[in-house]
Amino acid sequence: MAERDPGLNEEKDRGISWTDLMAIDSRPAPASLTEESYEYRGSDPLPVTRYISSEFAQLERERMWPHVWQFAAREEDIPDAGDYTVFENAGRSWLVTRQEDGSVRALHNVCLHRGRKLRTEDGNADTFTCPFHGFSWNSDGSFRTMPCSWDFKHLSQEKLQLPEAEVAHWGGYIFLREEKGGPSLEEFLAPLPEHFKRWRHEECTTVIWVAKEVQANWKVTAEAFMEAWHTVVTHPQLLPFTGDSNAAYWTWGDNINVNLVPFGIVSPHLGNTGKPEQWIVDEFVKFNGRSADNYENAGDPFAVQVPEGKTAREALGDAMRKGYTEQTGYDHDDATDAELLDGLVYNVFPNFSPWGGFMPNVVYRWRPGKTPDTCLMEVRILARVKKGEPIPRSVPMHLLGPDELWTAAEELGVLGSVFEQDMANLPFVQEGLHASKTGEVQLGDYQEIRIRQFHQTLDKYISGELGAER
Repeated sequence: MAERDPGLNEEKDRGISWTDLMAIDSRPAPASLTEESYEYRGSDPLPVTRYISSEFAQLERERMWPHVWQFAAREEDIPDAGDYTVFENAGRSWLVTRQEDGSVRALHNVCLHRGRKLRTEDGNADTFTCPFHGFSWNSDGSFRTMPCSWDFKHLSQEKLQLPEAEVAHWGGYIFLREEKGGPSLEEFLAPLPEHFKRWRHEECTTVIWVAKEVQANWKVTAEAFMEAWHTVVTHPQLLPFTGDSNAAYWTWGDNINVNLVPFGIVSPHLGNTGKPEQWIVDEFVKFNGRSADNYENAGDPFAVQVPEGKTAREALGDAMRKGYTEQTGYDHDDATDAELLDGLVYNVFPNFSPWGGFMPNVVYRWRPGKTPDTCLMEVRILARVKKGEPIPRSVPMHLLGPDELWTAAEELGVLGSVFEQDMANLPFVQEGLHASKTGEVQLGDYQEIRIRQFHQTLDKYISGELGAER
């Protein structure tokens, strides 16, 4: 596809560009934040059928999901031998279980006798026995025993071995792939691991984990978090400190993209507010939920003052640099303002989104529901464990009920209100797609390039260019 200028400087209200912000950061920025990676990918519309069609959802289940690396768990979810978690996605159910030697296996969570699920909840076990007829397996998936074995002489030990998925690890995350073969996890994730070396997610633990069923397709829901420019209408309270139009949108290959959203600057949509830099700081502290712990631990949450001659970004960067060094025991002197403040929102195809930087990291995951019109959205918050201390077990997932708002998850703080603003749109997007007269969805060439890359990769699996050999 021919490269095309995204027109970053065509409009007066675009404000300072991301790369120009990096040039004036108080610390030298790493290449991952300065080397642009934009490629024009065409301007064709998307058919709405890929969001509402049962036939398309079935193609995803057959041709895409079995062949991609899926984020299944965090290491701290199953830290001890015998720990297991039930991971379910796109019609499959797996037991992701820690072995005695510390390795992890992903076992088919279905009894090979009459098909009952072996487990429905997380736990710890050295055997998995079916509650229906008592067929039993060891934690490594090998067959153990059954009642009335005389009636099953036709089934060998090999035939009764639980099917397994491939398992791989990166950054404290555990991935599985149902069908073996294809790129290694490192190849699939590139260049993400190189970018995240500085941010060390393997030294973090899950301190918040909230999920809720959303009345929208999993792609509709994921795409709501792939661009920042909806902030101007959906999240107006964030505009005093969010450079929504200043954000960068970069892609790499088929699987990785990022939205780099600067905080600590006023949105270009507000124009010249005439407000002092201190106003930006105060609004940031009030409404940017990821920073709440940092300021509360420091005492007065409004104590960050902007010295004369400094910008809001510089003052916030200084405060966080000092705060995170004290809290974690790691030296943050070379951390850029961007890594301490901004939304560095990465996406890994198809449904995994870890935020970069040193601030408590948001991690999203989206899983399709039983119909194309629903999905499960999960929000984790990772916090860095203090240097030298053991990594504690993750908190359990807080599954909100159908009638509960995201604000009911008090642990999310002000982030709950932000997520609720996002979720208020999505059921009506899904209804609108069903009602569409044109049958098409239009995308911007730059600010929605991540969505276009996502669908082009999905098309490669549906067509057979990626995935199973045809």
